[in-house]
Amino acid sequence: MARNRWLVMEPPSTGAEPPFRTRLAGAGRHLPSTRLTTEELMSTTRHRTHINLERLTGIRERRVSVGDEDSYSLATAAALDCLDKAHQEASSVDAVISCSITKFRGGLTQWLEPTMSSAVAQAIGAENAMTFDLSNACAGMLSGVTVANNWIRQGVIERALVVSGEYISQLGQNAARHIRSIMSKELASLTLGDAGAALLLERAPTGSGSITLAGFTTVADYSRLCLGYPKGADPGARMFTDARGIHRAAMDNTPMLLEEVLDSAGISIHDIDHVITHQTSARAIRKGMARVSAAFGDAPRHDAVITVDRYGNTASTTHTVALIEELEARHIEPGETIALIALASGLEIGVVLMTLDEELVSRYGHED
Repeated sequence: MARNRWLVMEPPSTGAEPPFRTRLAGAGRHLPSTRLTTEELMSTTRHRTHINLERLTGIRERRVSVGDEDSYSLATAAALDCLDKAHQEASSVDAVISCSITKFRGGLTQWLEPTMSSAVAQAIGAENAMTFDLSNACAGMLSGVTVANNWIRQGVIERALVVSGEYISQLGQNAARHIRSIMSKELASLTLGDAGAALLLERAPTGSGSITLAGFTTVADYSRLCLGYPKGADPGARMFTDARGIHRAAMDNTPMLLEEVLDSAGISIHDIDHVITHQTSARAIRKGMARVSAAFGDAPRHDAVITVDRYGNTASTTHTVALIEELEARHIEPGETIALIALASGLEIGVVLMTLDEELVSRYGHED
């Protein structure tokens, strides 16, 4: 009997492989200069909460815009950084895919038309690129990577820029006005930070690193565990999250879905060198990886990457921010297997397996 599968991904090989492979050609990020410590944020709460947020989440500080940057400027700066790292001109890009949750430009008004992707493409000089926006909560960028990977593999395009700018810290500022206890559904809003991120994907030459597999699924039973919307007179929006419920749901479903990925890729959990999961809290990441290791009876070769302590939860940009942190620290070697795991409201679970080549890795961690 055929085994049920839940992830939407490339089917197992049937001998008719797509004509091309996809490599990561560059990764860029842009972080606001202002650092907001957890102690400073909690000092702004209207009510005496007695919550030790830093101990609870492991977050010491996050980068935040103080009104000088928005979704558009963060995304544009990250896109330019990415192209610079890749040594590519914007005119070579065939598609620009914007994947942010926030689409703020010139304030806290969401601009849906014209699209953020078209604005970024125009700003960086990708005048001939196809553009569209793709929003999928905090899984947005990895969803964009999945789409671009499929197009490149099929020969539809040669090069795509997946970009996001998240000006999302205002949710924390709003939450500080209302939160009263550790049980508040706005507690998760206090973990958020701002960032821009971009990934350049291109057709891979023989012998280069490549995306091995990308797969996604939605467990819609949990779709109402995290909701964000305008409320009252607060600027922007407010977010209400059952953080414990989402964590339980993710832990119940991730091992099964990861098993599908490993089975399709023909590897074991120990063959994964680096795991970069969504950065919600240091405690949640460690508990989640312990659950995965217990389920498989083995573990990846390195501990899961944690950057949330320094940058907070930067929504759809979090995987790219963490990946670049590891590259800059020279923790990733060419040919090592990296698993990017999306755990997003929805509940959206996705996995992207990739290897990086020497050409890319050598461009990080030292002055050009």
